[in-house]
Amino acid sequence: MADTSSFKENYFVGVDVGTGSVRAALVDKCGKILRVSSKDTKTWSPKPDYFEQSSSDIWSSCCSVVRDISKDVNVSCIKGIGFDATCSLVALNDNGEPLSVSPSGNNDQNVILWLDHRAIEETNFINSLNHPVLKYVGGKISLEMETPKLLWLKKNLKERCWDKAGWFFDLPDFLTWKATGTDSRSLCSLVCKWTFQADPKGYTGWSKSFFEEIGLSDLASNNWHKIGSHWQEPGRLVGSGLSELAAQELGLDPGTPVGTSMIDAHAGGLGMVGCLAEGVPSDFSSRLSLICGTSTCHMAVSKEPLFVSGVWGPYYSAMVPCYWLNEGGQSATGKLIDHIIDSHPASITAKQQAGDMHIQTYLGLTLESMAKRQKLPSVTMLTKDVHVWPDFHGNRSPIADPSLKGMISGLSLSANEEDLAILYLAAVQALAVSGGH
Repeated sequence: MADTSSFKENYFVGVDVGTGSVRAALVDKCGKILRVSSKDTKTWSPKPDYFEQSSSDIWSSCCSVVRDISKDVNVSCIKGIGFDATCSLVALNDNGEPLSVSPSGNNDQNVILWLDHRAIEETNFINSLNHPVLKYVGGKISLEMETPKLLWLKKNLKERCWDKAGWFFDLPDFLTWKATGTDSRSLCSLVCKWTFQADPKGYTGWSKSFFEEIGLSDLASNNWHKIGSHWQEPGRLVGSGLSELAAQELGLDPGTPVGTSMIDAHAGGLGMVGCLAEGVPSDFSSRLSLICGTSTCHMAVSKEPLFVSGVWGPYYSAMVPCYWLNEGGQSATGKLIDHIIDSHPASITAKQQAGDMHIQTYLGLTLESMAKRQKLPSVTMLTKDVHVWPDFHGNRSPIADPSLKGMISGLSLSANEEDLAILYLAAVQALAVSGGH
């Protein structure tokens, strides 16, 4: 960790809220990372395909990691802070307090995580109506998006949640609201996950006819207050910067500028399309960003809107200002690899053998040893009889079918470390091939 106590220059703080943890980085004006900190977050799964989190826990983790990276730093030198997060749905009451989205009724569980698949009936219903808005999500809305989840809450938790709700936020926008007290929504979240329309040559705003048709017309009251009356492009200043309370919690100065948020994958995509390399055209539309984590997002921008069946978008100014974004992806990639390893009978033994080594590094070395012993020209030949269909959590694109399940072919009665290594390799290969698709 760099010693910044004697430095007198400008710093910036970036906060990244992923599926399982919060990370913060202190960077200088050239983008050099000086310090990093991370903290795990809680996730509940009260039923199969239900995944819930706590906005209070997430905010507390944000405060913890920001205080950690700014320790012994002259905070007057920190000139701005930005947030990105997963596109998860946050519910709050009229007082801005957590409101349960869970069958448990626990108000701590007030976030429906992006990978939650409870709203399958609502998703199918919305898609059956074939409203023109769906043209901008590849022809089919995904149950990972917020509108089906909102409809699920109205149908299943009307008295407990829907009728008491004061705000529904995308998690990135919740964080800027919590930091500033200003209810300002990011175009990144709204157009990508909330069916908000943005077209420089047409209409920009909420589609009243769409929300009436799907049974959520009550969200239009008070100028769409519950889901967003004011919006702006990512990076724009939110309100007057950090509020007194948030500044105290984060350990920063009140008024520190806060940038309009982004979805986590899109923040990564912005960095990727902005990279320069010898022999690579400088035009942003010449790049494809693959952002890998729990899931994988494949993102490309263009100067004109492109409509592709099964591919989300086009979304205007969602990632790069004045460019249209298209997004494909795989619903479970890192999560699938973790599942393959953690659910295998040899997992515990393999992790013990790995010691301080990352389990995937250990499995990689095991594969190399097996290939050498069998005199194979490549480790890839080890999976010639083992094949994986990787849609364990549905297919995001281009099939756009959340009901699809995964499959493994070629299993035997053996369940030792070498079998785990081969299955791990087959899963990685399946993800790579399906990513190309």
